[in-house]
Amino acid sequence: MATARADGPEVVVMVATSYPRFPGDTIGTFMEPIARGVAARGHEVHMVLPWHPRWQRPPVEHGVRFHHFRYAPFPRLCVFGYAGALRADVNMRLSAYAVAPVALAAGWRKARSVAREVSATIMHGHWVIPGGAIAAASCPGLPLVVSLHGSDVYVAERSAIAGRVARAVFGRAGWMTACSDDLRTRAIALGASAARSETVPYGVDADRFGPNAAVRARIRQRLGLGDLDPLLFTAGRFVRKKGFEYLIDAVGDLATRWPTLRLVIGGAGDLDGEFRERAAAAGVGERVTFPGVLPQGEVADYLAAADLAVVPSVRDDAGNVDGLPNVVMESLASGTPLVTTTAGGIGSVAHDGVNAALVAERDVAGLANRIDALLREPETRAALGAKARAIVIRDHGWGRVAEAMERAYRSARPRG
Repeated sequence: MATARADGPEVVVMVATSYPRFPGDTIGTFMEPIARGVAARGHEVHMVLPWHPRWQRPPVEHGVRFHHFRYAPFPRLCVFGYAGALRADVNMRLSAYAVAPVALAAGWRKARSVAREVSATIMHGHWVIPGGAIAAASCPGLPLVVSLHGSDVYVAERSAIAGRVARAVFGRAGWMTACSDDLRTRAIALGASAARSETVPYGVDADRFGPNAAVRARIRQRLGLGDLDPLLFTAGRFVRKKGFEYLIDAVGDLATRWPTLRLVIGGAGDLDGEFRERAAAAGVGERVTFPGVLPQGEVADYLAAADLAVVPSVRDDAGNVDGLPNVVMESLASGTPLVTTTAGGIGSVAHDGVNAALVAERDVAGLANRIDALLREPETRAALGAKARAIVIRDHGWGRVAEAMERAYRSARPRG
C-alpha cells in the first residue's frame, strides 16, 4: 500500500454495506452521489460492498470501481447490508446474526486485498459499524475517515459489544463526518472526538427534483385528481421511525374538512399491512394510496404533483431515529412545501416559517392543523416552497458534500 499523499489525488477505498443495486434503486441512495462526487474531483474510488443477488451495475461506473465480497451460500441468506439486517429497523433478524461473523471476515479480507492491490492512500468506512470497523481493521496503517448515517449509531447505543467496537473505531479514525448534528452529538457521547468530526448534511440533485407543471398534470390524472384536489406525498421504508402512522391518523382527522384529499405513501417494509389496516380503520382507506417502492424519478414526479410533502419522522420507542431522510432534501429541492418534525437531523436543514413548517413529533392534531392551514393558504405554500428550493440550490448540492469529503481525507492524516 502507498503512503498517504500530502496533496494531489487520493486512492480511496470506501467500505459500505449499502449502495443502489441498480438504477432507480431506493436503497442507500446517498452513497452513489457521495462516491461519484469524490471520483469526479479526480480521486480514484474503490467501493467494497457485500454481494447481493439484485446487483445490476457494471464493474466500473462514473469513476467508481465496485468490489464485492460473498459470504452466504444461498441468496436468501444475503441479509448483511442493503437494509436487510433489521426488522422494522429496530430488531436484528436472526439470519443477520447468523451470517454477521462470516460477512465481517469476508469484508475484512476483501477490503485488505483491494487496498493492497490498488495502493490505497485513504480508507473510508461508511456506518461506523460495520463499514468503519472493517475499514479500520483491514488497513491499520492508513488514515481512516468514518461517515455516520444513522442506524450504525443506534446499534452502538443499544449493544455493549457494538458500543465497544464503535469506540475503538472512533479512536482510530483521523476524521469523522455525520449527516446531522444529532448524529454527531450522539457519536461524541460514544467516544468520537469533537475536534476531529463535523456535520456534513446530504446533498440533493436540484435538476432532478424541481417544479414541473406537465408532470404535475400527468400524475394527478393518473390518480384521478383535479388540479385543485389536495394531494399529500411522503416516501420511505415502512418502519417506526418514519412516523407514517401519525400522518395516516392526521388524514383521518382532515377527511371531513377536505373531502377530496389524497395521501400517497411510497415505500414498503415490515409495517405495510399495519399501515393499510390503520387507514381502513380511520375510514380513509380509499384516500391513502400505497404505490410500493418508487424509483427516485417517480419520487420526483410525485413531489412535483403534490401540494404538500409531509415527513412525520419520530424518534421511535426503541430510540432509533433517522440521520437525515432523503425525502426531506428531495422535498426542499422540489419546491414542494414541506411539513415535518425536527427528529434526528431534520432540524439542521428545515427551519419553521423559512423553508418548512415544523410540528411536534407524534402530534396528530398539530400535524392535521398545520396541513389544513397550509392547504388554505396557497400564497404561503408557494413562498415556502420557493425559499426552500433557493436554499437547496445555494447550499446543498452534492458537489459541496464531495468537497467536504476531500477535506476530511486531508484532515485524517496524522498531524506533525
